[in-house]
Amino acid sequence: MIKSKITMAIVAALALGYTSAYAQSAQTDTSQQSTDQAPDSSKAKKLEAVTVTGSLIPQTQIETATPIITITAQDMKVRGFTTVAEALQQSSFATGSVQGAQTSASFTQGAQTLSMFGLPVGFVKYLIDGRPMGNFPALYNGGDAFNNLSGIPMDMVDHIDILPGGQSSLYGSDAIAGVINIVLKKHIDAPTIDVRYGWHKDGGGADRRISLADSFSAGKFNALVGLQFEKTQPIWGFDRDLTKQYFTQGTGAPVASRDYLVNSGTKSTNSYYFLDPANCANVAGQFGGTEAKQHRNNSGDYCGSFYTPGYKTVTNDDKSVNLYTHTTFDVSDNLQLYGDLLYNYEEQKYAVGSSYTWWGTSVDYGYIYDPNLDDFVNLQRAFSPEDVGGYRHIMNKQTENSYMLSLGGKGTFGQSNWDYDIGFTHSDDKLLAHDFQRFDGAIDAYFRSHVLGPQLGLDPYYGAYAAFAPNYAAFYQPMSKSDFDSFTGYTDTRAKTWDNMLRGQLTNASLFSMPAGDAGIAVVLEGGNQGWSYTPDPRLLNGDIWGTTDVQGAGHRSRYAATTELKIPLLSQLTLDVSGRYDGYKVLGKDIGHGTYNLGLEYRPFDSLLLRGRYGSAFKVPTLADEFQGPSGYYSFVTDYSNCARIPASQGGPYVGANVADCPAKYGDVQFFGQQTGTPDLKPITAKVWSYGFVWAPMSKMSVSVDYLHWDINNEVNAQSANELTNTEYLCNIGTISPTSGTCEAAYAQIVRGTPTSSTYLGNILEIYTPKVNVSNEQVNAITADFSYVQEIGAMGRLSFHASYSDVLKHTQQDYPTDPTIDLLRHPYYSTDFKTKVNASLTWSLNQWSATLYGNRYGRTPNYLATFYDSYENPGTGKLPAWTLYNASVTYNPIKNLGLSFLVNNVFNKMPPMDHSYPGTSSTPYNTSNYNVYGRAMYIEANYKFGAGEK
Repeated sequence: MIKSKITMAIVAALALGYTSAYAQSAQTDTSQQSTDQAPDSSKAKKLEAVTVTGSLIPQTQIETATPIITITAQDMKVRGFTTVAEALQQSSFATGSVQGAQTSASFTQGAQTLSMFGLPVGFVKYLIDGRPMGNFPALYNGGDAFNNLSGIPMDMVDHIDILPGGQSSLYGSDAIAGVINIVLKKHIDAPTIDVRYGWHKDGGGADRRISLADSFSAGKFNALVGLQFEKTQPIWGFDRDLTKQYFTQGTGAPVASRDYLVNSGTKSTNSYYFLDPANCANVAGQFGGTEAKQHRNNSGDYCGSFYTPGYKTVTNDDKSVNLYTHTTFDVSDNLQLYGDLLYNYEEQKYAVGSSYTWWGTSVDYGYIYDPNLDDFVNLQRAFSPEDVGGYRHIMNKQTENSYMLSLGGKGTFGQSNWDYDIGFTHSDDKLLAHDFQRFDGAIDAYFRSHVLGPQLGLDPYYGAYAAFAPNYAAFYQPMSKSDFDSFTGYTDTRAKTWDNMLRGQLTNASLFSMPAGDAGIAVVLEGGNQGWSYTPDPRLLNGDIWGTTDVQGAGHRSRYAATTELKIPLLSQLTLDVSGRYDGYKVLGKDIGHGTYNLGLEYRPFDSLLLRGRYGSAFKVPTLADEFQGPSGYYSFVTDYSNCARIPASQGGPYVGANVADCPAKYGDVQFFGQQTGTPDLKPITAKVWSYGFVWAPMSKMSVSVDYLHWDINNEVNAQSANELTNTEYLCNIGTISPTSGTCEAAYAQIVRGTPTSSTYLGNILEIYTPKVNVSNEQVNAITADFSYVQEIGAMGRLSFHASYSDVLKHTQQDYPTDPTIDLLRHPYYSTDFKTKVNASLTWSLNQWSATLYGNRYGRTPNYLATFYDSYENPGTGKLPAWTLYNASVTYNPIKNLGLSFLVNNVFNKMPPMDHSYPGTSSTPYNTSNYNVYGRAMYIEANYKFGAGEK
């Protein structure tokens, strides 16, 4: 039976729908309960031993040595969350910056994930009903394996348990930052249909969702079947004031895009040649009639528009279908067979915009030599919506098919205390990326025939650059859609992950008796294999696709693991939990193994207070992509610090330190080709982890918990930063770092430069090699707090309050043993994570009515100039104010079977904090990894239960 007021308080909060912890075995359909039928908290006294996420041994205490945060289905609904990903991303522990749909042209624009306490996205172990999720086939930022949260049907979720801190001694690899266990529904009391429609105040993002679910029984057979369909329209940049044009409130006036540009390769100032005799009149109808002659200070004239940023999506067009089944068959009192299937089909479309839909001589020629100008020049031409026939018709499309199947049996050996569970799980995730491309040979042939003319040999100065005499009058011309179609099309990239796991568990919650109670034990054996394959269209790797490349690789490995957990009540008030695990992997004939352990103490000086602490280890095996990724290229932009510093004073230079932001684009924003590879010889990432805290329940309807967590992580695998390498190269060149040091030798070897066009400057950066390496050390200290309170207010109903808080107190990283340790909290160039995050909800309920107000406060983050200078001391640097969003919902049950809800997200239509330190050249003047411009969204929802109460 329940032993403490702590458990009583938590169960009471759970029974009322607002919680800080939740028993895994509580499988009721909480999302379908009307508020006037919430269970009486006094009934919680009937709770027997349950299995809690964070322990393998059933117990009578819900709060243990491991901190747990739980989000119920009811929480997600009343707080306005529209997806599982959104519910987790808005949680207080999700303080890290992450890429998503707003990050145009990323490798995983169609996936959603999170960062716990600023740690890498792959450091979280995701479970579905206690079984590991398979990885997403594409790589986050082109290099990291991770889990995609977008394919989990929210209407099928019962609750989500979050365990912050290292958990590898129970759950194995990846469980460094924490574990997230998504528990799906196992029973509903009547056939249910739920329909929701949503829209945004400022347009775009219309959402339609319908779900159906039912439970039924036939003798010893029991089943639940659920189906969910959802369709969401995209939000385009032109739907929002902040993203429809270049920034109008920054450090300078807005600066138009360079849609038709001829740029000198030798001039540092006044480098633009304007060679259009019509002064852009011929292209004035492009980008909705906004194309015109423009000017940039210190550079010159060109044709451009202030409104090109609007032609990209900031949310994806999304269509998904999910099927979930849970079945059991009671063979006998000692054996139950079970089967679970979760299937997801998701189709997403997105547009990357004109910034990634253009042609220029820089990609295939570097520079060309124009004998009529006697200069080395680059031509650049963006493709307008009028050229392409509308960006809606050239969107990229991503299709994902995934499923997770589990089959097994569980029961008890005779009349003993030994329980068993033997199951097999197979997960499979297939991805098809159907991406719009420019074909290299065709696009260059088109512009040679229409603009460049025949090649006239090589330049007379270096004999290295192709010579052309372009027809500039033809360059400043629109094109027909048929011309555009002649050099564009699609590529298909296919990727897959799969995982097989056979798992057996023996548990005895009463292994032997002690004066303070029974000791329990759990033993788990696992074995299986897993694979990853990423096969891009061959044209992406052989140079047939203009300006675009991709990653590649494939590999598989076998694995096994053994886990033991022992829970011993040392005293009536003191419990010891000890767990240990060994994981082994076989990769290309080599064995990689690592053991982890955990020691946990629970001390209850009296029944309303729990003092707890944990100390142990965690690890992450190198991912299959880390081990098997082949030579994979990418294009990006970097600052050429060395050449910025070489610009003479007569031309406004040198551009170093604070004024490097003013370095001309020729060196301040250099496109390069990057290369990275994986290696099977990478070491496992290891960590020491510990935490301590307390849970206090001074009364039966109130609980508060505070925990302090620490991570000390070694051998972390990361791709090196290209911008950091170029800055290191500069510091090596001026002697700040010894040119003979290992750091400098590596930087010189990894940066490939072309032939110089002047004795003053180094050659242009062409390639940068950014391999995956074992980073030496990363440390994080964080504090989390959680508070729940329920108050009856007589005839006025009931109030329920819940709040959670996280604060990252320390986050440091050291790339190499000889390098200085970087304090990420004080070096904004390296991290823009939120240091603090707090959210709270207040719910009022009375009879058929309930209403909830939910607020989420995101702490302060560095502004743009602070990240640029990596300092808060330079003029214009600083931190942005906190960003607070409010959601509100109201639900009315006119009859027992019907619930009607109206939800408003971002009630006050708050945009990201205005960052006036962005320049007028910025198309997205906010950190897309931290903020969004979605604005106010409204949803109406109806939930109907057929024949409720009849079953």
